[in-house]
Amino acid sequence: MPTPKQRLPISTAGGGGGGRRAASGSGVLPPVVVLVFLFVVAPSLFFVARNGGHVHVASDPKGRNGDQVAEAMKNLKSILSKEVIDAVAASQQEAGSLSLEFFRNHASPSWKTDDLVSEKGTDAEDKKLREKRREKRAMDLVHKDDEARVKLENAAIERSKAVDSAVLGKYSIWRKENENENSDSTVRPESRRAIGLLEKLLQMPTCIAAHLRRLEQWVKFLSKAREEVYDCRAITQRLRAMLQSADEQVRSLKKQSTFLSQLAAKTIPNSIHCLSMRLTIDYYLLPLEKRKFPRSENLENPNLYHYALFSDNVLAASVVVNSTIMNAKDPERHVFHLVTDKLNFGAMSMWFLLNPPGKATIHVENVDEFKWLNSSYCPVLRQLESAAMKEYYFKADRPTTLSAGSSNLKYRNPKYLSMLNHLRFYLPEVYPKLDKILFLDDDIVVQKDLTGLWDVDLNGKVNGAVETCGESFHRFDKYLNFSNPHIARNFDPNACGWAYGMNIFDLKEWKIKDITGIYHKWQTMNEDRVLWKLGTLPPGLLTFYKLTHPLDKSWHVLGLGYNPSIDRSEIDNAAVVHYNGNMKPWLELAMTKYRPYWTKYIKYDHPYIRGCNLSE
Repeated sequence: MPTPKQRLPISTAGGGGGGRRAASGSGVLPPVVVLVFLFVVAPSLFFVARNGGHVHVASDPKGRNGDQVAEAMKNLKSILSKEVIDAVAASQQEAGSLSLEFFRNHASPSWKTDDLVSEKGTDAEDKKLREKRREKRAMDLVHKDDEARVKLENAAIERSKAVDSAVLGKYSIWRKENENENSDSTVRPESRRAIGLLEKLLQMPTCIAAHLRRLEQWVKFLSKAREEVYDCRAITQRLRAMLQSADEQVRSLKKQSTFLSQLAAKTIPNSIHCLSMRLTIDYYLLPLEKRKFPRSENLENPNLYHYALFSDNVLAASVVVNSTIMNAKDPERHVFHLVTDKLNFGAMSMWFLLNPPGKATIHVENVDEFKWLNSSYCPVLRQLESAAMKEYYFKADRPTTLSAGSSNLKYRNPKYLSMLNHLRFYLPEVYPKLDKILFLDDDIVVQKDLTGLWDVDLNGKVNGAVETCGESFHRFDKYLNFSNPHIARNFDPNACGWAYGMNIFDLKEWKIKDITGIYHKWQTMNEDRVLWKLGTLPPGLLTFYKLTHPLDKSWHVLGLGYNPSIDRSEIDNAAVVHYNGNMKPWLELAMTKYRPYWTKYIKYDHPYIRGCNLSE
């Protein structure tokens, strides 16, 4: 440390034999004697040495040097007390007569004057000697143990408190006139600052000790942590394994969620099943004459607004009809053609016999009574009779695990097997007397009058629909297998898809362009499901390719069955909102914020609905 290195010459000169002699000679003020010797007598003798060389002080009291010593002693008598002068005299008698040789042999290393009195020395030699002295002094400091260093510092502190500032001033002036690299003008102020800092530290509040203890605890903790350094590579491998495991769990949960949502989408709630069963029983208890619908003459009138609705869900069909009529300007001009299967025919008929849509016309038919719709004519029915299709859908030992079956679970939905879903490709056969018809899905809600759709000019196209190509995943390559040459050769993968759910069809152009024949062609080619998965949208995209007229998007807003972030204003301004997706409004997994658009058209106080515990 710098401070002990600079204090050492002081302690060596003042704390050596001089102090002990003064104590033994006088017994009055030993520290004062030592300081006088250091700061007054020693400098005077040094000047004598500079001026007179090796002259013995006692042998030439009458010479020039002797005069200087006498003058110095005279000055001392004017400054010091009689006790101090007596102590100096006693010390001189004990040590013998003072001489320059004595001080050369006993002086502190910092007071060596050989380099100063040498007339032959050069500045370079002086510098080398000083460097050697510094090196020797540094080595001495290094070899001092801690206990000796502390003793020296404490002794220096005590001596500094007894130093006379006047004497120190004279000593400092003398050192400044003969300054070297270790001059006291540098050493002593730094020593004072160090001593002052130490005194301040000793006077600091005791709370510092607590902080130091905490710091010591942290040091121990860090030392222990450093001793237990982990292998970064092992940690990386462990974290990677944890990440992979978490990723596998997430994928498994997603598959499970998909499986459960698809399963829920297939099912019919107990309340709706209850409603259907009660209506069916009551229907077949009716006399035959009461099972007929009024205004049957309107069913083939091409001047009215005709709707096609194919459904096996009584409650959903009632919402479609009720919402359309409640928002229609001329309800009496609207005609609903409703087709269901034989299982739900009685319930569907009974509901609308009990709840007719005002002045509008409605008619319910059974798809199983369409004798022309058979396997020899319809490719879908023919494929359902094949062994491969039966194995795909009905094989008892087919994979039931999530990993094996979830990817195809969506396409194993029974609705894809139902002819109600494929009947949309046979509209001219079902309604041969009509020119235009508006097709509606049973998971939609009508919010505005739709009669304007019959006035839309389709420009020679067959299908009027809202396009869904605002997103890249709603283009043709999302639905069709473009690795198949038949698909790649005939269709553009970036062509816009469009939505089933609300479509205006020109049945005259349909017949001219043989839309049903085009559908049969592509459906036959896809018997092994190599062109698309099951469903009706992919064959619809192929069948009506370049034959679809885009409608304004405000006519039909989609996504209420899967997209939770549809803008509220977009829904409110839509003529039709569509719950396409698995979260149908009649299921418990429906999105709560979209459900009121659907439930507002249900009469929950109806006896059948109340009796089957249907509630909002």
